Amino acid sequence: MVRVPICSDEVLERAFVDADVIAQAWSSAGSLVDDAVATELRAKDPSTALVAIVRLLGARGLLGLTVPGDFGGTYERVRSDALCLARERLGHASPLVELAFAMQGLGSYPIVARGSDALRAAWLPKVAAGEAIAAFALTEEDAGSDLGGIATTARLDGDAYVLDGTKVFISNAGIADFYTLFAATAPPGAKRRLSAFVVPAAIPGVQTRPMHVLGGHPIGALELRGARIPVASRIGEEGDGLAVALETLHKFRPTVGAAALGFAQRALDESVAHVKTRKQFGAPLAELQAVQLQIADMACDLEPARLLVYRAAIQSDLAARLKAELGVDDADQRSRVARTGSMAKLAATEAAFRVIDRAVQLHGGRGVMHGSIVTRLYEDVRALRIYEGASDVQRLLVAREVLR
Repeated sequence: MVRVPICSDEVLERAFVDADVIAQAWSSAGSLVDDAVATELRAKDPSTALVAIVRLLGARGLLGLTVPGDFGGTYERVRSDALCLARERLGHASPLVELAFAMQGLGSYPIVARGSDALRAAWLPKVAAGEAIAAFALTEEDAGSDLGGIATTARLDGDAYVLDGTKVFISNAGIADFYTLFAATAPPGAKRRLSAFVVPAAIPGVQTRPMHVLGGHPIGALELRGARIPVASRIGEEGDGLAVALETLHKFRPTVGAAALGFAQRALDESVAHVKTRKQFGAPLAELQAVQLQIADMACDLEPARLLVYRAAIQSDLAARLKAELGVDDADQRSRVARTGSMAKLAATEAAFRVIDRAVQLHGGRGVMHGSIVTRLYEDVRALRIYEGASDVQRLLVAREVLR
């Protein structure tokens, strides 16, 4: 079992209460992170870079955090605290490196959670090794936050399903080896309408086209035109799709917050370095009280968000442990996990946006130059407030749980 330094047992046990432990873990992972960033810089385009980064992260053991131990994973179960620590560190280094790691987890987790033994054996070891690139195909033109609007269909035809429809804003579209995809197996208005499937990218009837978004990472539309997959490719039972999607999103929402923390910490670090060296009116900017107030606000935005993210991760892991070891899976427990996960994503992504916006302001003209670090962070952090549940959706989810 490979234990990557960034997520050792000591780090995971103490990270919530001891920020120094996180810093030490970040330092110990420096070689891996530096190599991943260098891989990105050498590549000719983001798609080529992401494929190479996934291969590297797999070869060096970090992708073991995304799958259970029985299939090449680092721990017996996929741990939210470990995912958060890794996403924060990688986000600090590079949004693209962070995305490469995150999508391996998000795209494969439906298989982890509800997949058959055969599906798990077929795909999860390849995910952990970086040999298969994963994608999560949920969103459609008329189905973003409203999953009831999903129009992609999966029609049972003998021993196969026939898939028709279009997914949009799918990260890794065009480079993924497989998609965990959600489609309707019952008519509109029916209960248990959605089902989940593993769709290999290379089968006939599957095509992709690129989409261009802020940040420039690989993303696109997935078009399905009569694509046939065996019944054995279904994840869980027919009609389980909504439950599979929500379980996956609940698991990964705190980790989106962790990625945002990494972006924000990098922006703060860059800003501190800038104001200490940039001179105006004969002195460093750091000596101006107005600048000091901005730095203080950035730090005070960041730290509470970090506490909330790791609290949500610990809550998620505790619930998973109680379910696996004691069979405890009651409604109150699920409510706590949903509430703290939504709080963590909402608080951390909104705080990160404020921190990075201030960083751009402190950098002045340099903050809006293409190619600068804070400019890239400004572009990439915006999407975190939208995907896997937009900020206003998270507010509604939190309110619903509080008012239960």
